[in-house]
Amino acid sequence: MSEPLALVTGASRGLGFALAEALAPAFHVVAVARTVGGLEDLDDRIREKGGSATLAPMDITVDAAMQQLCRSIFDRWGRLDLWIHTAIHASPLTPAPHMDMGDWEKSVATNIHATGRLIAYVAPLLGEEGRAVFFDDPLPEGRKFFADYAASKAAQIALARAWAAETERLGPRIDIVTPRPMPTALRARFFPGEKRENLADIHEEAARILRELDQNGA
Repeated sequence: MSEPLALVTGASRGLGFALAEALAPAFHVVAVARTVGGLEDLDDRIREKGGSATLAPMDITVDAAMQQLCRSIFDRWGRLDLWIHTAIHASPLTPAPHMDMGDWEKSVATNIHATGRLIAYVAPLLGEEGRAVFFDDPLPEGRKFFADYAASKAAQIALARAWAAETERLGPRIDIVTPRPMPTALRARFFPGEKRENLADIHEEAARILRELDQNGA
């Protein structure tokens, strides 16, 4: 395969869906998410653009599945040019002393443990020339009721920042992007009364992010 290869984790909805769609047809997209229907919708949209995708309905918290995924990428293509990591778990808002431990463990498993494992598995595929993109969300830091999401998201970004510092001279390139507020299902859960017309269009924001990444170079 001569076209570049992109892995998008969290590709079945929201920004991950929009970014995966926007990458086609310039990239062959390996789309990872738990929701099969969302992945199939994405595949239809990518094919309409003349692109192609490999659908991987997997849970990123399952270590064996992520090992299999990365091994399959290596066996089939031998490398990865781009990894976009949008997968996130956001628990319901609640006071810090009343966090549900099941929700907390799921946040830690998805936002921290899975991200750390994926960095280890994906790094060899990216080599020195590849690129990984993570998405910061500073909004909930210090806000009441956001303890679960804010803490686990901050830890995820701390992993990305450390990796970025470690690879600054030799690669791969690690970018951390802060998207504009968008009318995603996640944001609607956090701010149900918000006027969605004041938020950035998801597909326009995806296109803007990819333009900025392209302008910043590899």
